[in-house]
Amino acid sequence: MAQAVPDTELGLSNDEIQLLRHHQQAAASTAGGSSSRAASRASSQGLLLLDGSSLAALGRHFDRLLQQITARLDWLSEQSQTVAQQQYDRAGNAIAVADSEIARFHDILRQIDELNDDFDKIRHIRDIAVDIGAMERAPEALGDTGTVRGDDV
Repeated sequence: MAQAVPDTELGLSNDEIQLLRHHQQAAASTAGGSSSRAASRASSQGLLLLDGSSLAALGRHFDRLLQQITARLDWLSEQSQTVAQQQYDRAGNAIAVADSEIARFHDILRQIDELNDDFDKIRHIRDIAVDIGAMERAPEALGDTGTVRGDDV
């Protein structure tokens, strides 16, 4: 394997090395043939084959993987936008309902104020009527002896 380099010398982190080894084997298994067996053997030995066909297979594999990741990200982005829009719509509806209920509450308060005003007016009129009635009954209760007439003065 003269055209191989240790994957630990590529400046990758341990996680990246493990990922590279996994995908090098996956790319080799989908490519088939003797070069795939060589790439698989190199990967299991911690080497990266530098020949053109191995690197091309690895590149195609990563291209497909990146397309899958991009498609998944796009789908997740659409889903998050849908959820955000639904929440925005729900919030908008909740605000509209709340505004309607607040307006209804203000209308009820206005009606209560009107009824209180009517109550006060009617109570005032009743009080006056009671006072007038009491004044008219007072002479009857006292009789004519307790009243002073204008011609008696």
